[in-house]
Formats: sequence, C-alpha cells, structure tokens
Amino acid sequence: MKVLKFGGSSVADATNMSRVIDIVTSEAAADRVILVSSAISGCTDRLLEIGEGRVELIDGLQQRHNEIIKRLFTGKEREEAMEECASVFSLIRGCRHCIESYGEILSTKILARKLSCDGYSARWVDSRELIIKDNPGQTYANISKCINACDERIIVAPGFIASDAEGNITTLGRGGSDFSAALFAAAVGASILEIWTDVPGIMTANPKDVQKAETIPFLSYEAAWRLAEHGAKVLYPPTVEPAKSSGIGINVKNTFDSKNPGTLIEDKASPSVWTGITGSGDTLCLVADHPFDTTETDSKIQAALQHCCIDEPEIAHGEGFVTVKVPDGMGKEALKALHKEFFEIEESNTRNLYIAGKGAVGTALREMIEKTAVSIKAGSGKVLRIIEQVDSKSPDFCEKIIKAAPKNAIFVDVTDSEDIYRWYKPLLEAGISIVSSNRRSLSVPYCEYAEMKKAALLSGCFLRYETTVGAALPILESIALSANSNDEITSIEAVVSCTLNYILSSGLPFADALQKAQSIGLTEKDPSQDLEGRDALRKLLILAREAGVHLDEKDVDIEPVKDFESIRPDQRFVASLVKDETKALGYRASIRMQTVDERHPAYWLQGTDNAIIVRSAYHPSPLVIQGAGEGARQAASSVLNDILK
Repeated sequence: MKVLKFGGSSVADATNMSRVIDIVTSEAAADRVILVSSAISGCTDRLLEIGEGRVELIDGLQQRHNEIIKRLFTGKEREEAMEECASVFSLIRGCRHCIESYGEILSTKILARKLSCDGYSARWVDSRELIIKDNPGQTYANISKCINACDERIIVAPGFIASDAEGNITTLGRGGSDFSAALFAAAVGASILEIWTDVPGIMTANPKDVQKAETIPFLSYEAAWRLAEHGAKVLYPPTVEPAKSSGIGINVKNTFDSKNPGTLIEDKASPSVWTGITGSGDTLCLVADHPFDTTETDSKIQAALQHCCIDEPEIAHGEGFVTVKVPDGMGKEALKALHKEFFEIEESNTRNLYIAGKGAVGTALREMIEKTAVSIKAGSGKVLRIIEQVDSKSPDFCEKIIKAAPKNAIFVDVTDSEDIYRWYKPLLEAGISIVSSNRRSLSVPYCEYAEMKKAALLSGCFLRYETTVGAALPILESIALSANSNDEITSIEAVVSCTLNYILSSGLPFADALQKAQSIGLTEKDPSQDLEGRDALRKLLILAREAGVHLDEKDVDIEPVKDFESIRPDQRFVASLVKDETKALGYRASIRMQTVDERHPAYWLQGTDNAIIVRSAYHPSPLVIQGAGEGARQAASSVLNDILK
C-alpha cells in the first residue's frame, strides 16, 4: 500500500485535481492507495480570516469550490456535489471552533466523489475520527482498523485535521497534512510515502531566492528533518519521525512533473557532506549529512560572505548544521553567496549516476561508491550520487533518464543485455555520458558502434568502456594511446577468455573443469558461447576498434575448441590481430588454439588471468599487460575509474 499526499497547489483548481486523479489512479492500478490532501491553495487563510469576522469572504470561497465542481462534474453528479459542498459551507457559516478544519474536508470530498463518479473503487474517511493528536498509539490503531475494514482500492482522507483527547476537533499545525500522511503510512506499514508538491523535491535552497538551486536526490531522515526544522517549507518537520520509526521512505515529488524522481528520504546519508541551505530573514542554516570540519567550514563561510561585504558573520555550530547570522537586510545576498560556495561549485563536480544492473558487478559498484564517496569528495572534489539503480529488465529506465536526468548525468551499464546498446546513441544525444562494462554493447556491428562514437563526439559527452576487456586491466587505454599517437600497431595477441584459461590451467578433466567454471560464475549463461569463441570474439572486436581497425564479425576467422582432451599444457586460446596488407582492412584477425613456449607471457597464465601482447612500429619490445581478467570487485573498480576520469 502507498500513501500519496497532495499539497494545496496540487489541488488548486479543477485542472490540477484532474492531474492528481491521474497520478492516483495510475498508482492504484498496481497497489492500494491512501490519498491524503490539503485544502485548495489559499483556503485555510481565508477560513481563518472568516473566523476573525470577515464573513463577507465566505461567498467568494464557496464560489471557488463551485467552479471546481462545475468543471469536474456534469448532470446529476454535479448537482449532488454542489449540494454536498453547500452543506459543508452551512457548517462553516455557523462554526465557532476550529473553522480552518473545513478546507481539507471540502477538497477531499470533491476528490473522493470524482473518483467514484469515474468508476474507481474509492471511499472517503474522516481523519477527525482516526487521528488523535499527541496519541500515536491510538491513532495507529484507529487507522489500521478503518483501512482493514475497507475493500476499496483508493481511500481518500483529509490531511491537517484531527481530534484531541477529549474528542474536540483540532489541527496538526500549518503544513500538518504531511504529518497526517506520515501517520497513515506508519499505521498501515506503507511501502512508500509520497509527498506531492509544486517543486521537484527538496532543493539545495529555496528556488525563489536562488535561481541555481538544485534538487537533492537523496537525504537521510536526519538531514531532511534538519532542513525542514530550519525553514525548508516543502516538508513539515514532524512528518519525518513516523516514517523513520517505521522504516518507510519519503519521496518528495512534483505534481506538475510526475516523471521527475524528486527527493528520496530514507535511512541512508547523501553522498555529499552538505545537503542544503535554508534562510529565515537574516539567519541562514547550512545542513550536513556527514561530519564536517568546523574550522574549514567557518573559513569557507567567511570567504564567501566577504564578497557581500559581510566581514564578521555570527557563526554557530550544531549537530549536523551550522547557523550564520548576518546584518539586517543582508540575508538574501548572503544566501546566494553561501549557496554558490557550498553547492554551485560542488555541483559542477557532481557525477549523477543512473546504474543499469543489479548483478555481482552492479552490487559491488554500489557498495564501493557508498564506502568511498566521502573520501573521493575529499581527495578529488568529485561528488558521486546514485540517482537510481535498476535491473536489466526495466524497459523504461533509459527513457526516464533522458526525460529527467540532471546535468552531469552518467548512465552506467553493468548488465549483460544484448539490446540495451540501442539506447546509447539517444542517451549521448541527450547529453548523458556513458560508462559500460557490457561488451555486448561495444561489439555490435561496426556501423552502429561508429554511430555511438560519433554521438559522443558531437554531444561532448564521454563513452567509456575499459572494463569490457580484461576487467580492471588498463588494456583499451594503452591501445588507444598508441593509436592516437600515430604509433602503428602491428599486432595484438589477446588471451582473454577467462573460462578457457581457467579450464586449461585447472589440471582437471575437461567436464569437471567446465562444471566448476560454471559453478563459480565464470562462463556465459550458455557455456558454448565461451567454447565457440564468442566471448573472445567480442573482446577482439573491441580491441581492434580501439586500435583504429574497423573490424566486424565477418572479418574474423574462428576455430572453436572441439577436442579438449587432446589439448597440451603449452596451448592457449588466442585472439589475434596482425598487420596484413593483403586484407581489405589491412589486418587479418583470427581466434584459435595456439602453441606457446616458455618465453611467451601467456604460457604462465593461471586461473582467470588475461594477457594482452601489443606490438607497434615505434617500439621494438612488445607491450605486455597481464593480470586478473575476471572478478566483480575488479570490474566494479574499473567502472568507478571510468566514472571518475
């Protein structure tokens, strides 16, 4: 079950309410939904003014609701909705206590009725009967009992309103609809709490004050609470505790850009030390998600504010935050200066990562980034942010990235998908760089490979794939350096089939060695791909292309291994590219079993080691690169290096 809360701007008029209904019904197709809503924008303020004696405002407020009803309903359904609205306003006209509680009743009654009229299974429930202020235990029991008794797919509940211990109507404070939604989420053990608003998540600063404010992709509960507590109005501070206690993530999203991932709040720190800055008058607050050096921080604050002619700001440190008091009237200038110092400079060094693949390499990569993000930031100034990670079977992932990716986005392909490469060109054309360990994507027909490379060149993005051959070995970079310096490569010998190297050096009978190779995850899903040289072929194509040879599969002579029992210890399965002016490409390419003597680097290979021997015109001695060619952590390390280059 999901809980979706919508703010006042999200339900401000009939158009916005229709958008909310689209979002809710889309979610309800997959899971039950509790819809919690605020009053329409401005309604609570008007009700408070009416309660203070400005009764002339009632007709105008009722007219606003009637206009929404007229646009959402027709015929008898419109008449019934108008009658229900009129009955609520009759209560408002006679109200003497907590008049501000009626705004949420009006908006949610309209939403619930519209859902039902459109044929959806929906029910309105009264939060005043369920939420007992300052009594979470009773509140959770009430909500759980109510929701369990409902068969409807969509439950609609007003936010903000509750009852006190004596049964009197009360509210949860301005912004309290967020808190209402958190209480519903905790009571039912929701899978997620979504807070839908009019901004794309929690931002590094108020975008109305700082034009270059950016969405914060990830926040810990603690950092989110600190930002809210110190003035970030997008989230009501008490909202955090029920979600945190129940281990429920909070996703702050934009109703008007529903595909934007927004900000995800959970029990995990952001990769960045600093998350955001809030301002209230002339007092500013910098919020951190990691321990920080107070001396260094104070120095950066003072240096930044000197540009605003503020020489002696009052700086105070708290747990996870720093407050800065500046002279009267200087708050907005100081806010912009501090945001530039702590976030805009950092943002240019941020790597926003979208990772496809949750296998061994993908898992190792995520763990590596999470463990080293702070030290990488300290050592290089680069900030790594994993925006999202999915498995290889998520068909709309790349499309989503193209639509929603922030600047400095990198698509990381650690899958073994055979068709994900079709997204490489559109991603690059959209300004998104690519790091890949998927050799299938780089061994496609040369014409498609060339299109990808051209797209990278024209977009100014990078396409890096060092890990596709030799895991963490610097093979492709070494070959590219030679090719780019006009050092003509005369030959490449590549012993790069980890499966066959393991089998040949294991000392076991072939069937036993192959079975063991399968059990430890060395082979392709179909081991015949290894034995027939398909894996070696992909690697040879990539090697040749890096050397500037437009090699395609049809240009390679492959002799599959058939009789393993007759193979001698001095034989290796070698993929080679040799200068040959008689060939159309100027090179002949082959993959076959070859005999090597003790002077050959490949003779001594053990286990999953790889060896590449490169000979070139400028160098009398060959370049030999040898080492582990397999391993999730080695591959993840190489992928990380490509990200950080």
